[in-house]
Amino acid sequence: MVYLLPLFFYAVAVAMASPITVPLSRRALPTPVSASTARTYLSQLTVAVDSNSPAYSRDRFKTWDIISGTCDTRETVLKRDGTSVVTDSSCKATSGHWVSPYDGVPTDLASDLDIDHVVPLKEAWVSGARSWTDAQREAFANDLTRPQLVAVTDNLNQSKGDKDPAKWMPPLASFQCTYARAWVQVKFYYSLTIDSAEKTALQNILAGC
Repeated sequence: MVYLLPLFFYAVAVAMASPITVPLSRRALPTPVSASTARTYLSQLTVAVDSNSPAYSRDRFKTWDIISGTCDTRETVLKRDGTSVVTDSSCKATSGHWVSPYDGVPTDLASDLDIDHVVPLKEAWVSGARSWTDAQREAFANDLTRPQLVAVTDNLNQSKGDKDPAKWMPPLASFQCTYARAWVQVKFYYSLTIDSAEKTALQNILAGC
């Protein structure tokens, strides 16, 4: 035992000195349901034609809420999704490191990142949220519990816009299964509908997960 102790302390010292790499899938957003569960959820979602009547307005989805202290939803996601994130007194990220899970692009600038709603606000509106209360829409827009909010490259988020999986998927192929599982979980939790093209696209992705 006497001889083993130096080895033990050496191992501990090495472990403490070595950087811990957190898998991207664990840093990106709350882990979605499994592929098999997502397939079950998908089969239970109501297929319906999207409706934009009354017309969508982003103002009907309040963002960002204060989550803790001075930290709002955006800053909370930035701290969750990044590593070595430093914030100022107003909780704005002044430094850190992020890797966008949609394209694998790294950045050390929080200003390079948007907080994406996996299920876009307009998509939620046309698939059922138009009948919600403003409070329900606010909860949806700031949902940190479901896999709905994630920090991603800003120009990629802008190219996604309000497109569903039939029209847009993350370019990083290794993340597409996670994205599809997250999409279905969010839609299922909020009892939102899907259109037929969206369902087919999700079925095809989940079949390969």
